[in-house]
Order: sequence, then C-alpha cells, then structure tokens
Amino acid sequence: MDKLQVHHAGIRHKAVSVFVMNGDRVLIQRRALGKYHTPGLWANTCCTHPMWDEAPLDCAVRRLDEELGIGGLAPVHRGQVEYRADLGGGMVEHEVVDVFVATTGPGLAVVPNPDEVMDHRWVSLEMLDTEIAAGPERFTPWLRIYLAQHRAQILG
Repeated sequence: MDKLQVHHAGIRHKAVSVFVMNGDRVLIQRRALGKYHTPGLWANTCCTHPMWDEAPLDCAVRRLDEELGIGGLAPVHRGQVEYRADLGGGMVEHEVVDVFVATTGPGLAVVPNPDEVMDHRWVSLEMLDTEIAAGPERFTPWLRIYLAQHRAQILG
C-alpha cells in the first residue's frame, strides 16, 4: 500500500527512527512544510519507513544521509517500540519502530535536504523536556511518545 493510504487507514507498519547525540544534546529537526503529515513540527533526528526488504540499520544510515546529509556515523540499535498516534487530518500513525542512537562529537556536518527538513538544532534533553512541556503542539506525536514512554530504552 502507499504510505498515505496506510496512514489514513491506521495500519500497523514498520518504521525506523534515529537519535544523533553529542553528550546530553540531541540533534532535532523541524519537518519541511511540504510534508504530507505533521509539517513544521519538531522531531527527533530522522525517521522513515524502510524499503521492502531493507535492513533497519541500512535504512537508518540511508535516511541520515537523505534527510540531513549526515554520513560516517555508526547507529546502535536500541530495540523496537510500538506506538499509535493521531496525526490529524484523518491520519493515524501505528508503527513498530526500530530505534537507533548514533553518537558524535562537536563539528558534525549537517546539510539538510529542504524537501525534508526546514530547520535543525542541537538541544539538551533537559531543555527539550522543558520545551515540550511548554508547547507540546510544536513537536511530533512520536517524539513526545518516545521521550515520555521509551526514554530509558532509547537514551539509556
């Protein structure tokens, strides 16, 4: 099925999410306004749906490059999480997500694809929690779910 059909029907499907960390800071992105769901909202570093028969790690590496021009990192698998969230506009995200964390030092080159990402920034986890509490509507449902329900598994 087309991903738009899947989201309108709320069908459970595979996904991949990546968090790039530099110490206690995470790289987050603001989704491009042309995205068909949750445009303009802040999300974790990147996420996507794997291609047919694509290994989750290969998908994570591919998407870091496609969305943010990031290469050379070694994402570590942190397991799977499942969630269901209303995306608005009659769409529901019901995903089984392979979650990865990649660590980096200062100076990571980030070259966002404007079709995917309108902004990006590094933020401490403490500040991200504060920002989400003050304005949850500015953040994607999955980022809020990851941090509220799966933080220990994902971020250790």
